[in-house]
Amino acid sequence: MKIACARSIFAIAILSAVSLAQQAVAETPAPGPAVEAILTNPKVTKALDDIRADDDNAFAEQKRITEIPAPPYKETVRADYFLKRMHELGFKDAAIDTEGNVIALRKGTGGGRPKLVVSAHLDTVFPEGTDVTVKEKDGVILAPGIGDDSRGLAVLLSLVKAINSNDIATVGDVLFVGTVGEEELGNLRGVKALFRDHTDIDGFISIDGLGISHVVNQGTGSHRYEMIFKGPGGHSFQEFGLPSAIHAMGRAIAKIADLETPSDPKTTFTVGTVRGGTSVNAIASEARMAVDMRSNSTEELLKLEARLLDLVKQAVVEENARWKSDKMTVEIKLIGDRPAGIVALDSPIVQAAQRSMTILTRAPHVTFAGSSTDSNLAMSLGIPAVTIGGGGEGGNWHSRNEWYRQVDGYLGPQNALLTILMLTGLDGVTKPALKVR
Repeated sequence: MKIACARSIFAIAILSAVSLAQQAVAETPAPGPAVEAILTNPKVTKALDDIRADDDNAFAEQKRITEIPAPPYKETVRADYFLKRMHELGFKDAAIDTEGNVIALRKGTGGGRPKLVVSAHLDTVFPEGTDVTVKEKDGVILAPGIGDDSRGLAVLLSLVKAINSNDIATVGDVLFVGTVGEEELGNLRGVKALFRDHTDIDGFISIDGLGISHVVNQGTGSHRYEMIFKGPGGHSFQEFGLPSAIHAMGRAIAKIADLETPSDPKTTFTVGTVRGGTSVNAIASEARMAVDMRSNSTEELLKLEARLLDLVKQAVVEENARWKSDKMTVEIKLIGDRPAGIVALDSPIVQAAQRSMTILTRAPHVTFAGSSTDSNLAMSLGIPAVTIGGGGEGGNWHSRNEWYRQVDGYLGPQNALLTILMLTGLDGVTKPALKVR
């Protein structure tokens, strides 16, 4: 009797919070009878309570996952662990696909459609041999990858536990995925394989980042290149007068540094790494640099790319001309291609995420942002997609000083649960908001 009353009070408080939030921000989507039906459903309210009660366990899981190294292209050990946990949570048919993704299908009652993917990425940016031991200092947890994306993986496990233990039936299918290749030069290989092998996906959610205050509905596109400058090389004194690979690269960097790009749509560039030469007293025969270009607009990204590549070629021509030579060359290799994309604010997937965040945080405002995540690939294919946070607080991403603080961490899986149920529909209660493509 006490449990039933508590659930009823919880539902009333949630619906009251929605009403207050809508008064504060007119553009916040109205909850509607479908959302209210989900919030007052006994199984859902119990699942939300269970997620909150599971907060400490989810945090412990997050730390365990963090201490399993998952450098780029070497996610196998972490994938094996994640698969084992999925098996333990009831997904006996969960498996690792040919690319290395962990995939677990939870069938709905609607014959397989709509199909929604809910994912988090397995890999980190940190090279093999990085110390990933979790440490605590002044109430803050420190470890490379503690938030990005160990938190997302822990959220998936807590979410699955609550859904399965409460026997929540959705209309649409939900495909839970731990992806590989999201970070660094992984080049989104995990989601590229996912969409290649599963052509019936109708929507995509990535859990990446912390908190639940914003929705990523825009995928920042990026092109990455390695430029390899090659020349004859020689002794710095005896062969003086030969073109230098390092000098050619320097000319290119100087030209790139003077590029101007629009602030809206935000478009950026950087020469991220450089290396080359063999000795202080040698004319360099080879030098390499890696360049990153990003934009929220595919058109602007392509414009920047064309200008930048032309400047690199100009630099080689100028180095050869300086020494009256034709020996200097450059090899330009594309090493990363992340497509840009955007999902409209009135899309059901964006509105579902916005409604859920407003309901749970009682905040009158949800922000929308652009970022580079696994959702980029879905957006570029015209498939509705968002990236949402996993709860908690943190910072210093992609550094060995990455930190996390467990503050309202349970809001991450709660937010994911409500968003999923709005999109896939709750069997016998609501219809799916996500459209079948």
